[in-house]
Amino acid sequence: MMMMMMMMMSFVMRHVPTVPVKNLNGSSPVHPALAGITGILMSAAALPVCLTRPPKLVLHPPPVSKSDIKPVPGFGHCCRKTTKKQVRKGKTPEEVVKKYLQKVKSPPEEDCTICMEPLGGPSGYKGPGVGPVSRAESVGRLAQCGHQYHFQCLVAMYNNGNKDGSLQCPTCKTIYGVKTGNQPAGKMEYHVIPHSLPGHPDCKTIRIIYNIPPGIQGLEHPNPGKPFTARGFPRHCYLPDSDKGRKVLRLLLVAWDRRLIFSVGTSSTTGESDTVIWNEVHHKTEFGSNLTGHGFPDPGHLDNVLEELRAQGITEDDGLMEK
Repeated sequence: MMMMMMMMMSFVMRHVPTVPVKNLNGSSPVHPALAGITGILMSAAALPVCLTRPPKLVLHPPPVSKSDIKPVPGFGHCCRKTTKKQVRKGKTPEEVVKKYLQKVKSPPEEDCTICMEPLGGPSGYKGPGVGPVSRAESVGRLAQCGHQYHFQCLVAMYNNGNKDGSLQCPTCKTIYGVKTGNQPAGKMEYHVIPHSLPGHPDCKTIRIIYNIPPGIQGLEHPNPGKPFTARGFPRHCYLPDSDKGRKVLRLLLVAWDRRLIFSVGTSSTTGESDTVIWNEVHHKTEFGSNLTGHGFPDPGHLDNVLEELRAQGITEDDGLMEK
């Protein structure tokens, strides 16, 4: 009798359905609520349930000795520092804006998308810092993209930014000049480690280490003179050590020099204000898994980063100049 019961149990266990448990980023095909309900119903029907273990989060690579850390091929350096913003002098906001504008004799019958007032009438901007202009200069056309705005509105928009000599069209985001950000001073290190990323088995890995300390906000930040925090530093990020991965690294160095990788603002994850945050250029911070969505494999990641850098005014031509 006992032998028969054991044989029956063995048969049942070989046919136990496996219900996978979905991890946080949704990589499993079964929704956690569905898995839970399925388990409850199967248990109520006296059917055995076997739940698989969720995948393990792997944020960092295995330990690496100093002798195994190598320079990135083609790079004659391994770190980059930034200091406080260099203030560009010599041109007034009006002079900067005029540099990128063409005169408009007859404004079209449409609204200025900055102040939402007709282009044929006066600017709706009433704030400080913008002086009167002649009617001939009241409306201008941005030379490259052709969008038209009140001159006073563009000057007000420029005054509200970094005042770095660049201008960005508010409609199509075309950048005129060289755009810079308000990233605080810090250090960027980069080197090759002898491990491969998921999805890139044929190459080693570029590890980037960003380190920004807390400090006091400057004039280009949201609250000048007020302290800012810097949570989660140093931050480790990863790229495949491939031709395309090195191309992305070169452009990230340009973005770092232009202070565009980080910013000071309000964290979208914690809600904390006056803190260092990412600035619209996505990085992979998860080394050996992809549970958070910030890891590999991700076939489109490198192309997405190149597009995000292009939106910041950084192109492959800038990478060719990076040594």
